[in-house]
Amino acid sequence: MSEIISNRSELLFLYDIENANPNGDPLNENRPRFDTESSSILVSDVRLKRTIRDYWYEYKGFNGQGENQDIFVRETTYAEGDKEYIKDGKRRAKDFQEQAAMILNKCIDIRVFGGVIPLSNDSITKIGPVQFQMGKSINKTEIIEEQGTGAFSSGDKKNQATFRTEYKIPYAVIGFNGVINEKSAQYSTMNEDDKALLIEGIWEGTKNLISRSKFGQAPLFLLTIDYNEPFYIGNLRQRLKLDCGEKNEMQIRSTNDFRLDVTELVEVLKANKEKIAALSLKTDSRLTMINKGQIITNISKNEL
Repeated sequence: MSEIISNRSELLFLYDIENANPNGDPLNENRPRFDTESSSILVSDVRLKRTIRDYWYEYKGFNGQGENQDIFVRETTYAEGDKEYIKDGKRRAKDFQEQAAMILNKCIDIRVFGGVIPLSNDSITKIGPVQFQMGKSINKTEIIEEQGTGAFSSGDKKNQATFRTEYKIPYAVIGFNGVINEKSAQYSTMNEDDKALLIEGIWEGTKNLISRSKFGQAPLFLLTIDYNEPFYIGNLRQRLKLDCGEKNEMQIRSTNDFRLDVTELVEVLKANKEKIAALSLKTDSRLTMINKGQIITNISKNEL
C-alpha cells in the first residue's frame, strides 16, 4: 500500500440533475429532501458515500473475492436451513474474524469513511478521515408531483390498475463540501491510493449511478485542495453563484442556462495561497465558469 495521508485536503463537488429525484426521504413519501425556507434541494452525505461505495463495489471489483479489497457497509446474506437472511453488523464483523486490523486492511470504506464495527461483546468506532457536509442546491427549485398507473391491479379480480405518485425536481446544481482529515487518517490508515480512489469514486460514481430515480444526474465540477498545514478554508460551496443572465434561477433547465460564478471562491483561494500546496480541478465540458465576469477554463495555484 501507499503512504498514509499526511496532508489535509478540502473538496468541493458539484453535479447537476434533471427531472429526477436526487435523494428521496423514505419518511416523507420518498419526496426529494427540501429546504422550504431557501427553496433548495438537500442531499445527505450518506447518499454521496453510498454512491462512492457502489462504484468501488461494482466497477473496481472491491467485493472481497480473492485478494481484492472489500466494502464493509454493504448488504450481505447468510443461509440458515432453506432460508436466506440479511446479515446484521455483528455477523458482518465475523466475516473478518472480528479483528479490527483485518477490517481496516481489507475494507476501503472503513479506512476512508470510518464506521462502527460491532463485536460480540463490544464495538469499535473509527472516525473517518473523509467527511462531507450535507449537499445543497446552488439554485432555487421546486418539487414536481407526477401521477401514473402501474402495470398490475391492487388485488385479485380487480379491473383497474394501481396508481402511483412520483416526486421529482426539474433541475438543480447540487454542491458538496468535504474535508480529508490527516489526523484521523493516522488511525484509520487511509492512504494516498485510497484518496485517489475516493476522487475517482466521487466523479465516476455519480456518472454511473444509472437508476430510474437518478438517471439524469452528471458530475460538473470537482476541486481538490491540498494544504501544507492543518488548515482548511471551509464553506466553499457557499462562495459559488449561478449567473443566469435574464432568466430566473427557478427557470434554468440545463448548463446552457447559466454560468458558474467562481469569483468569491477564487478570491478566498488567493487570500490563502501560501497555505495551499496544490490545486486540482476537474470539470465537465458543458460547464462555463466566470471570474469577475470573464470566462475562465481552469483554477490553478499558479494563476492565483
